[in-house]
Amino acid sequence: MASIIDYRGVEIHRAEKQVLKDVSFSMGEGEFCYLVGRVGSGKSSLLKSMYAEVPVYSGEKAEVLEYDMLGLKRKQIPYLRRNIGIVFQDFQLLQDRSVYDNLSFVLRATGWRNRSEMDQRIEDVLIDVGMQNKSYKMPHELSGGEQQRIVIARALLNNPKLILADEPTGNLDPQTGITIVTLLHNLVQNGHSVLMATHNLQLCEDFPARVLRCRDKELIEEK
Repeated sequence: MASIIDYRGVEIHRAEKQVLKDVSFSMGEGEFCYLVGRVGSGKSSLLKSMYAEVPVYSGEKAEVLEYDMLGLKRKQIPYLRRNIGIVFQDFQLLQDRSVYDNLSFVLRATGWRNRSEMDQRIEDVLIDVGMQNKSYKMPHELSGGEQQRIVIARALLNNPKLILADEPTGNLDPQTGITIVTLLHNLVQNGHSVLMATHNLQLCEDFPARVLRCRDKELIEEK
């Protein structure tokens, strides 16, 4: 199985303070992993290092989708990010645009130009998340769970190999959270790899998968 992520002895800093040290783990194609830990333990910093929002401070090796994060050039960052889908806790949808316009904005920003191809791709990802009849809606007209489905659809637009989900159920009621986690697990069956940060340990029990824990500035794999 090819590695999507390969970190060895990685150290991550934020505002000149060490957040994580000696992080070593790999993640393969079509794999689902949970990233757990207390607030402030470094979960978000680790995820952000994978799409170059936070630089990797040092390490023996740090590769994401075969990009060298230790020597990543600024001009490479957009190409890296096109292969990563990001699901945020707070949605980050454009509130003044419809669902369709939110999705078409991302496609245009990542180089799509053919209108019929864009329309087809938007239809496809909305079907994937069960929101095919909501393209005309404004974000404020949708429930929290529906907005998160749209965020997942947005993450899927460029058919990324890697999905990074940062507390995707944090703002949702428990039942809606279960629906979202089920959807994320189903993505693995379509060949995506999913790394999901969460503080909800019940989800890890109800939907078993590999668990990585941030604790005392280290990353530990739970057995």
